[in-house]
Amino acid sequence: MASLYSIWRLARVLPLDRSGGAIERARQINQLQRELFFPSELSLQHFVLDHDWLARLTNFYYAVAHVPTMLIFLVWLFVRHRNAYPRWRNCLAILTGMCLIIRFIRVAPPRFLPDLGYIDLATRYGLSIYGPVGTGVSDQFAAMPSIHVGWAAIVSFGIVAAGTSRWRWLFLLHLAFTMLAVSATGNHWWLDGIVAIVLLGVALLIDTYGRRIFKSKISIRRSHPLHR
Repeated sequence: MASLYSIWRLARVLPLDRSGGAIERARQINQLQRELFFPSELSLQHFVLDHDWLARLTNFYYAVAHVPTMLIFLVWLFVRHRNAYPRWRNCLAILTGMCLIIRFIRVAPPRFLPDLGYIDLATRYGLSIYGPVGTGVSDQFAAMPSIHVGWAAIVSFGIVAAGTSRWRWLFLLHLAFTMLAVSATGNHWWLDGIVAIVLLGVALLIDTYGRRIFKSKISIRRSHPLHR
């Protein structure tokens, strides 16, 4: 994961990492969502802005909750559910790797379309993880897919799958809150989050079939006369 994160940061200086077409693709996504009758991110943002405390909470959740929840989840898995840890660790690496590749298809977030009425909540309430384009902690034009939503899906689904408490279902709220936060802050389109969740499904399939192939090869080797 540390290697993938390092590559993610270094990817900015690669020739492939250019902002050309990012705004146009954002407008295309907005149009596609309208044709699919998706609810408007703008309406959600206006609702949040009408309640100052909610806007501050949403902005805080987007900026702060992302990484700590993942770290806590991984430690919890390793300590309490060691048998489930490899599966979700692998899915985290696979999902992040796929997002790293797709990020080179540049897509601007809603906040880069002020003509449609979007604003950047972080400019009003602080805690921005972005600076001018090309600076800051995260990439400005890597909106598709949403790594925030992808990681939140891993945490939520991982707790439900590995946990045993009847209260574990409440942790699905983390994914729901993250989906709302990334859209209300103007940092992602709905489709950014949906694609991230679909990619998690792909990562789970890759891990499942990868394990089967690995176990099959181990069984063949053990049954071969040379290995008896």
